[in-house]
Amino acid sequence: MHTESFKAVVQYGDLKGTSAADRADKADAEKWLKEQKLSQEGEFLLGIQLWVGENHGAHKDPVSVTFLLAPLGNYDSLQKMIDSHEGPIVVRKVRQQMPIAQFLGFFKRFAVTLSAGSMLEGREVMYPDY
Repeated sequence: MHTESFKAVVQYGDLKGTSAADRADKADAEKWLKEQKLSQEGEFLLGIQLWVGENHGAHKDPVSVTFLLAPLGNYDSLQKMIDSHEGPIVVRKVRQQMPIAQFLGFFKRFAVTLSAGSMLEGREVMYPDY
């Protein structure tokens, strides 16, 4: 069994930040996993990792998406388990290659912030209105 940190990591880490997303109303990742028969009955989609690599100035699909599924549970029961648990959380990984547009379609809204060495992370910024 392999253990790793659930954190975005790239080779040099020049830019670091955060992300946030709202699930799509009709075609979110959890529904897609069920339709593709990639999730098992009762599993809960606990996390998603996106990896885009080696673009060299021009993106070429596909991107790599890893879905982290928790066995049997719902949001509340899994939150309680994670809060009271020490050590790694056991999940099942499902890796898929897909076009970036398909990945973004899982979300109603999707935001990413990046700053040099994460210098702006959580800070307020002010700029002139033109």
